Amino acid sequence: MNKKMLIPLLLILALLIGSVAYLAVSLNKQKQENQAMQELAEIDKKEMENEYQQFSNQYSEMMTKINNDSIVAQLTAEQEKTQRLLQELKETKSSDAREIARLKKELATVRAVLRNYVLEIDSLNRLNQNLMEENNRVKGKYEEAARQIQGLNSEKASLSEKVAIAAQLDAIGIRFTMLDKRGKSTKKIKKCKSIQIDFSLAKNVTAASGMKTVYVRVITPTGGVLGNAGSFTYQNKTLQASLKKVVEYGGQETPVTMYWNVTQALVEGSYNVSIFADGNMIGSKNYTVE
Repeated sequence: MNKKMLIPLLLILALLIGSVAYLAVSLNKQKQENQAMQELAEIDKKEMENEYQQFSNQYSEMMTKINNDSIVAQLTAEQEKTQRLLQELKETKSSDAREIARLKKELATVRAVLRNYVLEIDSLNRLNQNLMEENNRVKGKYEEAARQIQGLNSEKASLSEKVAIAAQLDAIGIRFTMLDKRGKSTKKIKKCKSIQIDFSLAKNVTAASGMKTVYVRVITPTGGVLGNAGSFTYQNKTLQASLKKVVEYGGQETPVTMYWNVTQALVEGSYNVSIFADGNMIGSKNYTVE
């Protein structure tokens, strides 16, 4: 083989070797990103399982301390529903985003129902206090009042812990909107110049009022995180935030809007928007960009 043919062949071979090496590095990076995303999904699923189990246990506790057949029957039905949803979650793979999202929505409903029962029991407890005062004034009614309040006295000690769970914030109405350079909504990824994230902190009279630091984390179809608004702690892990905002919350439904200016190339696929506050994931939703 003469020298004129050998040099081009060597150049082609070098290009092929370089391309294969680049492809191998890219595939390895993609594998690592996918693994990290799967680990986060597993953590989220495990947390949901723990919450479902905790709610089921709380129903059991309340049923042993309530002397009201009607309320006990309601608590039993809600506990059975919670256990059924827990079993569905255990049988669902963490990679099944649609089913996980459904069960997460169901979890928010279970939490809201439990919160209502906690408030109802707290109301009964306050009524019990009034009955005790009336009992001191009217001795003849003591035995009847004592039977009504016997189960409620012991419940008061654990109410603070249950109220803390009921006080967890919820993010509702999550929306992911791409905006063009004029600030108008667009479906075309090439025209997207910024992303608008909208949601509301749901009404919760049991939640503590004040300034709340809210973090938004947007996961791209490749497993990366859009933007860099600092970091926060969740489940003993430090996570990168896409957006961050301090919101004044007074227990009523509070709308929140955040913007992210496009600083990195967007790709088609499914984007996950997760919202965090007070160390909890308070909402999550997937959006498909075509």
